[in-house]
Amino acid sequence: MSNKKLTLALATLVSLVPATALADVGAAANEHDSKSMAALAAAIAIGLAVFGGTMGQGRAVVAALEGISRNPGAAPRIQLPMILGLALIESLVLFAFAIAYQLQGKV
Repeated sequence: MSNKKLTLALATLVSLVPATALADVGAAANEHDSKSMAALAAAIAIGLAVFGGTMGQGRAVVAALEGISRNPGAAPRIQLPMILGLALIESLVLFAFAIAYQLQGKV
């Protein structure tokens, strides 16, 4: 990601988030508002976790396959750490799912 895009994204985030946090809705929050916000937060958490896990797993597999293609004799020594790494990455996604599920039950 280039510096210009990163700066633009950061400026947008910094300028829009406080405005929505301080916005006056005009009515008191009710039970349905908090439940809908919890559902939205859970959906965003799952989406980000799955996206991050997918990107991490993709990069791990690419690196392992490049290593195996350069040195086929090292395939057994590369595959075991790769599979362990993939399992750990997937466990983080499952933890995010569990947290999102609990977040829905709290409200």
